Amino acid sequence: MRRAALAGLLLLAVPARAQEFPSRPITIIVASPAGGGTDFSARLIAEPLAQRLGQPVVVENRPGGNGTIGLQATARARPDGHVLTVGYSGTMTGRPAVEGVADLDPQKDFAPVALLTDTPQVMMVHPSLPVRNLAEFIAYAKARPGQLNYASAGNGSLHHLGTELLKLRAGIDLVHVPYRGTGETVSDLIAGRIQFYMNSPPPVIGFIRDGRLRAIATTGPERHPALPEVPTLRESGLADMPINVWYALYAPARTPPAVMARLTREVQAVLADGDVRRRGIERVPDIDRHVGQPRFPQGRHLR
Repeated sequence: MRRAALAGLLLLAVPARAQEFPSRPITIIVASPAGGGTDFSARLIAEPLAQRLGQPVVVENRPGGNGTIGLQATARARPDGHVLTVGYSGTMTGRPAVEGVADLDPQKDFAPVALLTDTPQVMMVHPSLPVRNLAEFIAYAKARPGQLNYASAGNGSLHHLGTELLKLRAGIDLVHVPYRGTGETVSDLIAGRIQFYMNSPPPVIGFIRDGRLRAIATTGPERHPALPEVPTLRESGLADMPINVWYALYAPARTPPAVMARLTREVQAVLADGDVRRRGIERVPDIDRHVGQPRFPQGRHLR
């Protein structure tokens, strides 16, 4: 009888703890410097999520180790929903598949809360290059094998794998230069130290509009609403070459299901909010497609 009573009390304690969530400020760890797509996605939801949860939501940038430092900090945090991370396709799938990550398995160490955005990339060059579109860039690169370089956020990042796919499909030879984050990469592209880069639109749209960078293609099925003059890969002669990056909110594995459900529900509500959509949709046009999805298709996004 006593054992049954104790078991009942323990079962009652689980929903009680979930009902108390959140009991303190929430931290969203971004495993990259400020200014990139991961940082944008985290900050897009932070303030409205704080309003819904009744606790501050702080975005904390912890770059280093090609994303390892920030991800490990989240994976090792207490699994109670108060420490989260925004991961993207490169750190959660690309890099582990290419080179592995010591003491970290994204599929086992994290629980997906919600898919935030799924956005095409924009391919850019330094304006000094005498090219105006992707076809001209490919021709220019073919005439200079191994003389042009491209940047990425590290081995296994979407920028790395996507550009390697472009090299394979277009038959060009570009030299890979890995960087630690978007800000440093864009600065060097503007300075002319690198010639080619692809990235999510949010951090680079301003530089494209003021002429410091030149966009030559976007990777989505349709033209980007913020860059309507830039053709897609399909329009540029490279069909069936999807290079999109997704950003998702994660909690540490073993976070209680009730807490996960609350987080998913509140993030869904945030993404459905008109003000959030207006702030995000110009830079991340696919935000609408994922509103209302309790969790993203793991077969596509996690493997």
